[in-house]
Amino acid sequence: MTNPLGLEGFQHVYSGKVRDLYAPLGPDGAPVPDRLMLVASDRISAYDWVLDTPIPDKGAVLTRLSLWWFDQLADLVPNHVVSTDVPAAVAGRAVIVRRLEMLKLEAIARAYLTGGGLEEYRAKGSVCGVPLPEGLEDGSRLPEPVFTPTTKAPVGEHDLPMSPAEVEELVGADVAAEVSRLTRAILARGNEIAAERGILIADTKVEFGRAADGSGGLVLGDEVLTPDSSRFWPAAAWQPGRSQPSYDKQFVRDWLTSPESGWSRSSGEAPPPLPERVVEQTRAKYVEAYELLTGETF
Repeated sequence: MTNPLGLEGFQHVYSGKVRDLYAPLGPDGAPVPDRLMLVASDRISAYDWVLDTPIPDKGAVLTRLSLWWFDQLADLVPNHVVSTDVPAAVAGRAVIVRRLEMLKLEAIARAYLTGGGLEEYRAKGSVCGVPLPEGLEDGSRLPEPVFTPTTKAPVGEHDLPMSPAEVEELVGADVAAEVSRLTRAILARGNEIAAERGILIADTKVEFGRAADGSGGLVLGDEVLTPDSSRFWPAAAWQPGRSQPSYDKQFVRDWLTSPESGWSRSSGEAPPPLPERVVEQTRAKYVEAYELLTGETF
């Protein structure tokens, strides 16, 4: 396999929309069986497209914020992190993790109604088959977090909403119930902590896996409660009935769907490069979210 970063002692395994996976090599040159290195790039995706324009420092922000959240969630669910001892070339944006068999679904929970969930609610009064109260609008707080999973589509294809029955068919009733419980618990804990820092977490996406031999319970993998996987809103500006200001990549989505970009989601064509000011403002939003949540200077 190619080795895009030229990392000695590691073999490139896979590249997703944002992250790259490498296998550490043992003394015999063979991949270490139960370990991987997860490298967060500065790539950014929107509307299931990986954009041509990177966001500087994004990989480091996502990695450091995920590590902080893994600590806050440690009593709820185990995570995949083994070590932050990584090659200098990827220091700060990579972690050594347990190799897991990942569940083939995106586990999503919503505490507020917006985005694709709002579109489905307006059409059907529900999200992923979960009925919701009447009279909700963009930004409405839900009575309690709801589990609204999607398929995990290959790069370049669209994730599709999954009903509770489809999740059970994919992973079994017991695992489906546990994924739902954990995803909603992660979002609830995230909002408890973020609310003290002036941030509302509207929704979040997490991923779970299991040990390759099937032993043990679910393990939280990938990233958690970052501006890439969640919608962060400033609590002081929250006002249902309109689109909310945000600390996440909604800023990029809004530019892409604005007349200025000249791009249409329905065109089937790749989005245009981001202008420098959108890149700078997006980086600033990511860093601001990190600093508000952790209390640390990036």
